[in-house]
Amino acid sequence: MIERADIVIIGGGVVGLATAYHLKQIEPKKSIVVLEKEAVIAAHQTGNNSGVIHSGIYYKPGSLKAINCRKGKLALEKFCKEQGVNYESCGKVIVATSKEEIPTMNKIYDRGKENGVSCKIIDDKELKDLEPHAAGVAAIHVPEAGIINYKNFCSVLAEKIQLSGGKILLGEKVNFITPSRDKVNVQTENGLEFEAGKVINCAGLYSDIIADKGGAKSEMKIIPFRGEYYELTDSAKSLVKNLIYPVPDPDFPFLGVHFTRMIDGGIECGPNAVLAFAREGYGKLRINPNELLESLCYPGFIKLASKYWKTGLGEIWRSLSKQAFVKALSVLVPEIKSEDLKKAPAGVRAQAVSVDGSMVDDFYFSRNGNVLNVCNAPSPAATASLNIAKVISEKISDK
Repeated sequence: MIERADIVIIGGGVVGLATAYHLKQIEPKKSIVVLEKEAVIAAHQTGNNSGVIHSGIYYKPGSLKAINCRKGKLALEKFCKEQGVNYESCGKVIVATSKEEIPTMNKIYDRGKENGVSCKIIDDKELKDLEPHAAGVAAIHVPEAGIINYKNFCSVLAEKIQLSGGKILLGEKVNFITPSRDKVNVQTENGLEFEAGKVINCAGLYSDIIADKGGAKSEMKIIPFRGEYYELTDSAKSLVKNLIYPVPDPDFPFLGVHFTRMIDGGIECGPNAVLAFAREGYGKLRINPNELLESLCYPGFIKLASKYWKTGLGEIWRSLSKQAFVKALSVLVPEIKSEDLKKAPAGVRAQAVSVDGSMVDDFYFSRNGNVLNVCNAPSPAATASLNIAKVISEKISDK
């Protein structure tokens, strides 16, 4: 039996759920169905991040990241206040640990001001007032950065979607997408079949695979990068008050190992960034031979690896050596010792890479008839999700 729906959304992470919620808010009579292959929502990128509410300080002014992060942050905080979702604006410091890092730090500060972020440059004494155990010659203080549990946020979104008549179907992996002139046929592995007016692909780590199923000519491939974390032991938690970040490498789209106080009171340390051997390769020994071969043979990855091989070796070494990880963390907090750290769950980032070897640094969407693909939605997608949902709804409504 074929079910009919106005819109089918593939993926029950934060972007898919925020989109379903927004669509039910603006068009309550439309039938919306979310298909999630796992038995729970927010099982992957959404549920395995450290829960930071980003301010938008890092992003190129005028980029989709910058615009959506600023607007999405305000929408997220408003939603949380109205719905009773716990969050906290605790603030963060971006620390220059040497004079050589100050020019890059100043560029980040200038970006922040241009993006409308409340931030200021502080000296080492002011840094000590905020983070007594941090080491640095100067820093940017971003008081509006915050923390949240995005799984809790998604749970409330899911409840709102269902109360408004939307459907969230779990354990439904999409096998086939067949677009035609005025509809899209979607079939799942379990035999469910939908005739949809439109389809929105929010499949995260598998967004390129789903795009290919829907007939789009993929301009990029998702390469999975595992981010490994440690957590501070109870006796070491006093070393970090809130969020302590390094000045990031401007040529690398990862922020470097940092300290994050989580909403439950824990302190997370990390992540590094190493190639995952499976798209859902949260453990070092989790290998999917086909997916690994696909990554290694992709021309874009080969070019990327040849360009960043030194950086990559450093990330791999930190993955293999706890002492190397501790050394990287101790640049920010010198008192950190190996016994202060215990293993924490890893996350996997879906990094879109173009054929030319460049990492796609901004949100990216593609349209194939009645199928809209969210091809790249890296951090700060969770922070920005409620505004990304508006962008998606506008794109899918355009003819």
